[in-house]
Amino acid sequence: MMSVNKEAKSAQNNAVQVASPCIRHCCLDENDICVGCYRTLKEIMNWQSCDNEQKRAVLRACHQRKTR
Repeated sequence: MMSVNKEAKSAQNNAVQVASPCIRHCCLDENDICVGCYRTLKEIMNWQSCDNEQKRAVLRACHQRKTR
């Protein structure tokens, strides 16, 4: 069972939307990855329909792409 504090934190995390990583430097490379935010074209197109957990997963993938 989840504690009251964890439930409150979870609700708070879902209430505030994860911000888009877009820096308005939109240009896709040969792999359809944005050179500004490192999202794939599919991730960009689906961003608004993703929940916060999915958005955080996209941000982790972007960070991995950026550090390669």
